[in-house]
Amino acid sequence: MGLFKDYVSQTRKPEGFLGKMMVNGMNGGHARMADWGISHLKEISPGEIVEIGCGGGRNAGELLKKYPLSHVTAIDYSDVSVRKATEYNADMIKQGRCEVMQGDVSALTLPEEKYDLATAFETIYFWPGIEKCFAQVAKILKPGGVFLIVNESDGMDETGLKFEKIIEGMKCHTVKEIEEALKIAGFSRIRSDHHESKPWITVIGGK
Repeated sequence: MGLFKDYVSQTRKPEGFLGKMMVNGMNGGHARMADWGISHLKEISPGEIVEIGCGGGRNAGELLKKYPLSHVTAIDYSDVSVRKATEYNADMIKQGRCEVMQGDVSALTLPEEKYDLATAFETIYFWPGIEKCFAQVAKILKPGGVFLIVNESDGMDETGLKFEKIIEGMKCHTVKEIEEALKIAGFSRIRSDHHESKPWITVIGGK
């Protein structure tokens, strides 16, 4: 259990060799789920996007493809993730369409009311108090901005709850918990979807 626990715990904040292994696997391992979540973004054309907890940078790249006139700011508090996401999106960075930086969602230093869309894929499990962190996201969104949350666990599935016991600081939230936290943080027009055959969930809130 020791090495396995050390490895899966890298999902929280990838560090060192095991962290590099984890980040390298994130881009492919979560692709289908992330694309399913992104498919829920309809009738918006965001110019400024912030991808919070960007991991290996794959989802930032997909958002850049989906919205070819957009600029994406990708942040993560793991320097391993920042390096990988920078490498993954090198071409877009050179074109001036993407910026990758280190940051903490519980104390965002990004400009207030700048972004049209904020996204969080497989990351809010580790946010230290989702109401507080959601309020930080609300602060940087423009009025009318959209916050997309996509999780592999619905907070009730056996696998998610198993990892919750193994990984320190992990919390698998239910859709109801996420929706309530969004309301407390000032979001409205909240809608959610549960995958028909998997525990995947998508929750969207509007500022």
